[in-house]
Amino acid sequence: MRWEGRRQSENVEDRRGMAAPTMVGGGVLALLVMFGLMFLGMEQRQAAAIGGALAGEKPAKAKPKSPDDRGGRFVKTVLAENEDVWTALFQKYPEYFQGRYRPAKLVLFDGAVQSACGPASASSGPFYCPLDRQVYIDLSFYDELKRRFGAPGEFAQAYVIAHEIGHHIQNQLGISNKVQSMRQRMSERDYNKLSVRMELQADFLAGVWAHHVARYAGILDRQDILDAVNAAAAIGDDRIQAKTQGRIVPDAFTHGTSEQRQRWFIYGFETGDPRLMNRAFEEESP
Repeated sequence: MRWEGRRQSENVEDRRGMAAPTMVGGGVLALLVMFGLMFLGMEQRQAAAIGGALAGEKPAKAKPKSPDDRGGRFVKTVLAENEDVWTALFQKYPEYFQGRYRPAKLVLFDGAVQSACGPASASSGPFYCPLDRQVYIDLSFYDELKRRFGAPGEFAQAYVIAHEIGHHIQNQLGISNKVQSMRQRMSERDYNKLSVRMELQADFLAGVWAHHVARYAGILDRQDILDAVNAAAAIGDDRIQAKTQGRIVPDAFTHGTSEQRQRWFIYGFETGDPRLMNRAFEEESP
């Protein structure tokens, strides 16, 4: 992936090296409230955010700095490519998107971080918080992706960012809220299936982004796309479960199998048409 020397996004905040969030009081009450909200169907991170507020949780305040190391410059460049592609696509299909693209911010952290969705650790992997519209990434995840799951290459790393931006687009279009509102009416097993389709749709959107970067920016080659496809497979639920627990439990899938993740990324890459994104919901069995 030929990324150096290209535009870098200003929407990246570097919190690496900062202290992890701590609880300063009322911890027992906060935990009781948090687990009560989760029992009623609220997402874990949203419940944690409310519990943390009751406990007087104080997130560390980020210094207003932009990363300037190689990893930081890479992230800023990939985010800029996402901003450029999605701004153009929102303008190209105004009847579909109904408004302009509003860029997400991306936060770099190490170890642990506080988001509007609650505290999170590096072990949870990259994530998007719909409450503050920010993507959170600990760059050590990329080492894990390469070392443990056999998915090297910079475009494999770029795919991870593009996938999280796919969640940002779902949030902007109201899809995230619609799916979340259904949770209390569904069993955990059925909600997991709905979550899988959300993730596959984000993979499709990452593929759409890759299509336009490959076609117009001229910074990718065949190996880059193969790296992204390999990364999509590497973080399939079946592959991860097999590596971490030695067995596969389909009812516990929340992101999709390796085959599904590859297939929807490739479909997005081949078509380049974001208006086909709902097919991930329509064509995957409930």
